[in-house]
Amino acid sequence: MPIVEKLDEYGKGAWIAFAVLGFIVFWPLGLATLAFLFWSGRMGCGMGGADRYEHRMNRLQSKMERLKERMGGREGGFGGWGRGPSSGNRAFDEYRQETLRRLEDEQKEFQDFLGRLRMARDKAEFDQFMADRRSNGAEPQASAG
Repeated sequence: MPIVEKLDEYGKGAWIAFAVLGFIVFWPLGLATLAFLFWSGRMGCGMGGADRYEHRMNRLQSKMERLKERMGGREGGFGGWGRGPSSGNRAFDEYRQETLRRLEDEQKEFQDFLGRLRMARDKAEFDQFMADRRSNGAEPQASAG
């Protein structure tokens, strides 16, 4: 479709303008354009629940990595979360080290939880697939032999 390719070259603004003109000229054309935009994912609204969840988890992971870098975990920096330069206040340094250790433990627990959650989801999907397969009678029968 040459119109679709041309509008894709111009981006979202062209699609929006086309939809508005479609509503002005003939409202079913505008409605069809709007439905096509959402259905094809061109407006970015087609992200499913699992994709949104993965996106949020990736964002959280990148935030944790940035925090780790800021707290002195850069390569060539101070060598780890709790090994930053001394502030001159021993109590604060101990508190900071304990807090960072706790954050690291929580992050590890969270990653373990995510792994278990993904495994459970995969197992549930597999069990559902097998149940559907059994109910459709597609499972081959073992021959007595």
